[in-house]
Amino acid sequence: MTPRRRIPLSAPVACLLLVLAGAGHAQFKVVGPDGRITYTDRPPAAASGAQVLTMRRDGSIEAPTGVVLPLELRQAVARFPVTLYVSADCAPCDSGRRLLQARGVPFAERTVTDDADTEALVRISDARTLPALSVGKQVLRGFSETDWQSTLDLAAYPRESRLPRGYVAPAPSPLSGPRLEQAPAAVPAALPQSRPAPAPSVAEPAASGPSIRF
Repeated sequence: MTPRRRIPLSAPVACLLLVLAGAGHAQFKVVGPDGRITYTDRPPAAASGAQVLTMRRDGSIEAPTGVVLPLELRQAVARFPVTLYVSADCAPCDSGRRLLQARGVPFAERTVTDDADTEALVRISDARTLPALSVGKQVLRGFSETDWQSTLDLAAYPRESRLPRGYVAPAPSPLSGPRLEQAPAAVPAALPQSRPAPAPSVAEPAASGPSIRF
């Protein structure tokens, strides 16, 4: 009997097989808020904001259970995605967030904390007013429960929450992009102190009509 010849594996192929082998022993595929994918035998806590997918023995992914949005919500989110723009220590921002959560509106939250965020907010809403809410292409400046509710009505978001049990909202993120954590550096005495970033002003919402622009 002719002995079988072993074919050496190239480095990329060997690495791929190692990754697949590791994934095969894992029970969960975890997609973090930053898009990073990890495999683990234990799902993370719900507060982490990660999406947890259950893996079968053959490596395929089971359909998520309890986290699929109902059809009416999927349609509204696809046509008119909602984004909330907030800052710290902003009571109207907290009120706006509670309204969206109580109504069960899936939304992305963007924080405004520095000059770069403020400039990005001005490009989006033509103002520094917080909170701001975008529903599709419509931008509402300042919190007004009546205006926010009527805009969400026009976008066909359900009046009562239809979010499935186990739904986890994405974690807030800076408006102008991710931050790189750096150790604080000492400022030489000869350098002038930098001027603090102007805090976004909270103003009364502008009057809006019943129409909506999408």
